[in-house]
Amino acid sequence: MARKLKWDVWLFATTLVLVAVSILMVYSASEAIAARQGEENPFVAKQVLFAVLGLVSMFAAMHVDYTRYRNPRVILAVIALTVVALLAVLIVGPKINGTRRWFGVGGIGIQPSELAKLTLILAAAAFLEQRMRRIDEIRAIAPLLSLVLLLAALVMAQPDYGSAATLIAIVGVMMFAAGLPLKYLAGLGGLAAGVLAGLAVLEPYRLRRLLAFLDPWQDRFGDGFQVVQSIIAVGTGGVAGRGLGYSVQKLFYLPYPQTDFIFAVLSEELGLVGSTAIVACFAVIAWRGLRTALRAPDAFGSFLALGLTAMIAVQAFVNISVVLGMLPTKGITLPFVSAGGSSLLVSLAGMGVLLNISQHASATS
Repeated sequence: MARKLKWDVWLFATTLVLVAVSILMVYSASEAIAARQGEENPFVAKQVLFAVLGLVSMFAAMHVDYTRYRNPRVILAVIALTVVALLAVLIVGPKINGTRRWFGVGGIGIQPSELAKLTLILAAAAFLEQRMRRIDEIRAIAPLLSLVLLLAALVMAQPDYGSAATLIAIVGVMMFAAGLPLKYLAGLGGLAAGVLAGLAVLEPYRLRRLLAFLDPWQDRFGDGFQVVQSIIAVGTGGVAGRGLGYSVQKLFYLPYPQTDFIFAVLSEELGLVGSTAIVACFAVIAWRGLRTALRAPDAFGSFLALGLTAMIAVQAFVNISVVLGMLPTKGITLPFVSAGGSSLLVSLAGMGVLLNISQHASATS
């Protein structure tokens, strides 16, 4: 194994910056909602709590040798825990807005689909290390495909198509890096896209949302409302923004301003300068994460680093694209920034693992 180096300072510093921005923007984006409820802001209190828990988990993961996660017993235990959690939320989880995605533990909401991302990345990294030389054999990769299908199906049953698509995309990136022939990758991707599209068409409101994406202004007071309000927020921010706390669209025009559309509020208040800075932060994470994957001392570390980097990069790309009207509306949060305890906790834990891999990476590319 390569000699230990210092943790990647760029990754570490960028993560802390995004967490700090998160607390600031969650407070700003949710203050109107909290005021209407007539209570102290519960969103920022929860975000601070999970930021602390997440940073503790990140620091802990930074000090655990990533090679320990390769142990088959650890992987099987994590898979079992994830499957049980996904089944539990479907059975006993409360129905919120027509979905079952959370269940409470000690008064805190837990979203198992976030845990599924880490689980799948860990399992895929260990599997691909062993089967990399047989990646072009369908029988060789069938167990991994079965696991992806199982976890994605359980997540879709909630229903949460956005998270299911994210799981598939992350593993797709990892399998491509392992050398999966493009014809297989295209076939599997086409199949997954077809299934997701078919399921979306079967649900009238999803079909309306898809049609509204093509021209949201045609139904700007109906299914295109979210996208239209988001675009207005981004556009009125201009170069320098209205100023922190002075967003107009968060005043009950923009749905879910502290979660799915927090980037729109940020763009309105901090302008092009602030939004570009956030995009730059995610670009730094992608750059340093890929660098870590390329310099990892073994294939397991490379795949693990790549999967963790893809988890952050894919979610950030999808969330920002939705805010800008470039993709259909999906309930995917902006990593590190959006309000959401499970997302923040999992993202920070994953970053801790990535930082540990960076410590073991070789000094030369």
